[in-house]
Amino acid sequence: MGHSTYLIQVDGKTILVDPIIVGNISPVSFFGKSYPIEHPYQLSDLPNIDYLLITHDHFDHLSYATILALKDKVKHIYTSLGVGSHLEYWGVSPENITELDWEESATIIDSLEITAQPARHFSGRTFTRNQTLWSSFILKSKHKKIYIGGDSGYDDHFKKIGEKFGPFDITILECGQYNPAWGYIHMQPEEVAQAAKDLNTKLLLPVHWAKYTLALHPWNEPILRITKAANEMNVPITTPMIGETVVLDSVVPKSQWYLN
Repeated sequence: MGHSTYLIQVDGKTILVDPIIVGNISPVSFFGKSYPIEHPYQLSDLPNIDYLLITHDHFDHLSYATILALKDKVKHIYTSLGVGSHLEYWGVSPENITELDWEESATIIDSLEITAQPARHFSGRTFTRNQTLWSSFILKSKHKKIYIGGDSGYDDHFKKIGEKFGPFDITILECGQYNPAWGYIHMQPEEVAQAAKDLNTKLLLPVHWAKYTLALHPWNEPILRITKAANEMNVPITTPMIGETVVLDSVVPKSQWYLN
């Protein structure tokens, strides 16, 4: 659904990740402008949501306005250690929040398990940083394994996760809003392709691009660079438009709509 917001439907359950449906992507309205191609999603466009997954507390992943709108309409929220403090302050019942430290797991339903894994990033919504954790997550059903990358710089944790938990049926990695000066916390597109290869994935879905301007690069530079790198590394990649569906083993969009 743009940036790092996406719907996962698995085992009859619907999981919404890092949703920004209403409100700003930053604490100030003049930063984080939407690209002209943004699909104007409304809350009414959403199906029933069983679970929310929040990777970390940055404004472009944890939206105050969206949480307020959804908090009474979801069964449970899974997130990184400490992020529940924001949610509770905004009126979410503690009983509806599960925080996970790295390497911790929780059973969502009998056939669905979520496990927190490391990422190389940081947290904080104002001037205080790193009071809460940032994570990647593994979503494991009876038949599929999904890697949800959140935000991360490139490091050897991808290879370690791939060796321990792979192969993955699909890997969802940030690819966009980068700068050479931010190498410790965000990947260049070529590093995203390498991370997907390290994770031993069957399919790469690049996200965190094509909706908001948070860096200086052109809007479609990330997808141009990642598709080139993925092809060179023999990493299968899908490039859905905002709002387009990917169905594992069935529907894998690969159109070059971003060239238009």
